[in-house]
Amino acid sequence: MERSRVDFRRRFDPVLDERERERIRAAVAAAEAASGAEIVPVLVAASDRYAVADWRAAACGSWIGVATLVVFAWRDPWSSGAAWRPLAAALLGALGGFLAARIPALRRWLAGTLALDRAVEAGARAAFVGHAVFRTRDATGILLYVSLFERQVRVIADEGVYRAVAPEVWSRVAAEVAGRMKQAPPAEALLAAVGAAGKLVAEFGPRRRSDDRDELPDEPSVDRT
Repeated sequence: MERSRVDFRRRFDPVLDERERERIRAAVAAAEAASGAEIVPVLVAASDRYAVADWRAAACGSWIGVATLVVFAWRDPWSSGAAWRPLAAALLGALGGFLAARIPALRRWLAGTLALDRAVEAGARAAFVGHAVFRTRDATGILLYVSLFERQVRVIADEGVYRAVAPEVWSRVAAEVAGRMKQAPPAEALLAAVGAAGKLVAEFGPRRRSDDRDELPDEPSVDRT
């Protein structure tokens, strides 16, 4: 199953070319120039491997196989092909795992909404710490976390930003950007998130100070693993 889990993530490889990276860098720089915020954009293929989806798919396939065996045994218990029925059940289980690895909508359904939400939330919080978004003078860091497989966005801001813009406002921004991810490529999703965040902090703060400097990288971070 390990290979299947890797394969499904490769389908959501968050590649950004140099032109896209430059657009995102410029958008981050512009948003920061109009406020005192420090924006860190992060793009990931998926927030978890969702091993449970593989097992559930295999289990479903196996149950279908068992049901098929029961039906065939009931209708024709002495068929010459009866010896192949256990193999058919095993093949159906393997087919379930194969499809779960390669059909995103099926894999999301098998993983379950709760697991998806928890994984994205945990991934965003880990990224907030991993990218040291909290290390700004006035606690004005903002993490923009875009997870492609789940089609979800999380915005985690430091204390100085939450004093200016309430957490529920950032949640609405994340939901709006996530809603565009079905049609928009990865770079556009990140740009939309940066643009929305930039408008909010430019209007409501935190305000830029005369001695402000660029404390965190403007470069988008991409995680393919």
